[in-house]
Formats: sequence, structure tokens, C-alpha cells
Amino acid sequence: MLETLILALIVLFVMITLAAYTTYAERRICAFIQQRKGPNRVGPLGLLQPAADALKLLLKENIIPADANPIIHFLAPVLTVLLAVSGLAILPFARGIQVFDANIGILYTLAIASISVYGISMAGWASNSKYALLGGLRSSAQMISYELSMGLSIVSVILLTNHFYPKGEYLRLTTIVEAQKDVWFIFINPLGFLIFLVASFAETNRAPFDFAEAEQELVAGFHTEYSGMKFGSFYLGEYLNVLISSGIISTLFLGGYRGPFEETIGVANWDFISQTVWGVSWFMAKLLFFVFVFIWVRWTLPRFKYNQLMNLGWRYLLPLSILNLMVIALVLMFLQ
Repeated sequence: MLETLILALIVLFVMITLAAYTTYAERRICAFIQQRKGPNRVGPLGLLQPAADALKLLLKENIIPADANPIIHFLAPVLTVLLAVSGLAILPFARGIQVFDANIGILYTLAIASISVYGISMAGWASNSKYALLGGLRSSAQMISYELSMGLSIVSVILLTNHFYPKGEYLRLTTIVEAQKDVWFIFINPLGFLIFLVASFAETNRAPFDFAEAEQELVAGFHTEYSGMKFGSFYLGEYLNVLISSGIISTLFLGGYRGPFEETIGVANWDFISQTVWGVSWFMAKLLFFVFVFIWVRWTLPRFKYNQLMNLGWRYLLPLSILNLMVIALVLMFLQ
């Protein structure tokens, strides 16, 4: 119990710090793409900018609109951060390095992802602002559009796991990782990977699917009426969700903490510390690569129109995910 608590605190500290510096990385990469400098004043190369931003948000006045619901207005950002933190617990960073190794791990992930929209919806409703309410409603509508496709792409991964690692508990994330010891699922399930990746952009409310904010149309969307650390909590939740989504993508399709040629170099025979360093290094490298992809896509593609995401989700992603699942099921049936 004590070891789990210590591990949870370490994971929480590392991932929150990483989320803070993901904002720094985003501003630097964005500046590079747009031929600007980015943050470079606070500390060497601007590395202390996230700390300065956090201090600024802590010192800002917390304003609640006169006609808002103060209780729900307060609970919305708290719920957003709590759900994001809960998602960290299921990530397998290395063999034996996981806060919550549940035998229904992938279902836990889907459950957390599904209810994360409540924080945004509550914020939109409690603010008593039409702009904020529209942002919350948009978030709920887009969740319905991509969740089915995301779920079906995960089912294709479960089928592959049951085939390559038929030892049971195929919903456990560590089992999914170990099933990829011979080949990463991205190579045999590329369509499922692409569907899950696109759905992840919508899951995290990131461009080109950031309709819940949409500055040109909704001022700032669901968090228009938030200030101070409540406003900062939504951003912390967003970047934690980016990290979690990147970790889940790495786990489901890129072998998670497994590196290449593990069987050849005999990683399984190494001591615990060496295996942990190896696994954490590979997992974090894959996670940070997808964080870069999230940032790269945001500053490369324009925002879709609201109806275009509905069209993409229902008319393209859903039929493709069903087709992909059927093809994989048929191939695996004939291979047995």
C-alpha cells in the first residue's frame, strides 16, 4: 500500500510537471512554425515561463459571474483535473511500474474518457453565459460523434491481443503491451491506429477539433467566465489529457514500454532497475513523440467547421472502424 502511494505521488509530480512544460514546448514549437521567438525571457531559454504562468494564475482574482451557479462553477474545473489525474493511474510506464494494474484496464480508460466531458458541460451550464453553454453543448455532441469509432478501434486491439497473447486478461493494458513482443499493432492494424489517433484529437478538444473553445465564434467557449487558477485548471486538465492520450496510443499500438529487439538482447533477464530504466525510457520517448504530433497538428491544420466533425465521425470514421474490425476478425478466424 505504501509503495503504491509513493509511486502514485511520483507519477503525479512527474506528469503535472511534464504537463506544465508541454505548454512551454507548444509555445516554442508554435513560434518555430510561425517564424517567431516564443518564450525566451523568463529564465534561460524561457524555461521558467511555466512557473511564472502558474504564479500569475495563482495571484489573479477569482471572479464568479453574478448569475452563475457558484457550486457547479467551482466543481467543474476540479472535476476536470480529478478525472485527468485518475487517467494517469492506469498507464504502464514499465514492467511493474503502474499505479493501478486492473484486469479491466482498457474499460477503465474508456470510462474515464467518457465522463471527462462532464467537467466541460458543467462549466458551460454553470457560467450562465450563452457562449459558454454553446461550448459545453458542442463538447457533448462531438463526444457522441467520435466515441463509437474510438471504442471499435480499441476492440480491434483486443482481438489482436487475444490472438497473440492467449493467456487471458486481454483487457489489461500490460497484457496488450506484452502481446506486441513480436510486432507492434500499428503495423498490422494501421487503420485502427489512424481512427484512434483522429478520435484522440477530438477527445482532448485539441485543434482541429477544438469546437468547445472556438475563439472566433464563442469568445473562449466553455471557460469564458473563468479566471485565475480555475481557468488554469482547465488548461492543466487539457494538457494532462494530451499526455494520457499519447500514453494510451503508445500502449495500444506502439508496444508501450517495450523497445525493439528485447528478445535478442535478453531484457527479460536484466535486473529490476535496468528493466525499469529501459521500459520508462522507451515509454516516455513514444509518449513525447505523440505529444509533439498533437502540437504539430494543432499549428498546421485549420479548425474544422462544427458540422464537418459530425460528418467525419458518423459518415467516415464509424463505417471504417466497423469495416476494420470485421476484416481483423475474419483474418484472425482463418489463422486459427
